[in-house]
Amino acid sequence: MMEKISPNVIRRLPRYYRYLVELEEAGEAKVSSSRMSAEMGLNASQIRRDLNCFGGFGQQGYGYSVSNLKKEIMRILGMDKSYNMIIVGAGRIGQALMGYQSFSAEGFHAVDIFDSDEKKIGTNVAGRDVLSTRELSAYLKAHTVDIAIICTPKEAAQQTADLLVSYGLTAIWNFAPVDVAVRRGVAVENVHLSDSLYVLSYKKANV
Repeated sequence: MMEKISPNVIRRLPRYYRYLVELEEAGEAKVSSSRMSAEMGLNASQIRRDLNCFGGFGQQGYGYSVSNLKKEIMRILGMDKSYNMIIVGAGRIGQALMGYQSFSAEGFHAVDIFDSDEKKIGTNVAGRDVLSTRELSAYLKAHTVDIAIICTPKEAAQQTADLLVSYGLTAIWNFAPVDVAVRRGVAVENVHLSDSLYVLSYKKANV
């Protein structure tokens, strides 16, 4: 299914999910595409087309069940499962991600953090001792890890990705300031934190 769905549709699903979580917390039982459109700033027909890619889920004259639609989007995004994550790179970003409690609340558990710097190995980050990257091979053989997060310097990112893939990792979340390439069959999401800042700068300059 993923190969047939536009990446733009996939990237809108988390927005729908967050919106539905807020509605459910407010005690709302149903919502229409027109209300979603008005409150989310999206076209109503676009919302319906996006959801129809996965089967629809709405009823004419009723709209969408907030609870059911949230559960369906969770299932589509794979958020109905639990994932163990490791972080490679114990710099500021790695430490921040290790201590970010909201991940665990949504089923993404940062279980351990690694670094190659002898000065960082053994230090405590969010209640866990930083492990040496030399231990990765043995660690991954002994533990179930679903996602690896790369927070290394730019120069080490691709080598780290190659190493993780060679150890059998099939999902990488990359925060290094460079895109990493992986073989077919491995999922990668390259995150550039400065991109949003650049967009904000553009909007400020063109208000």
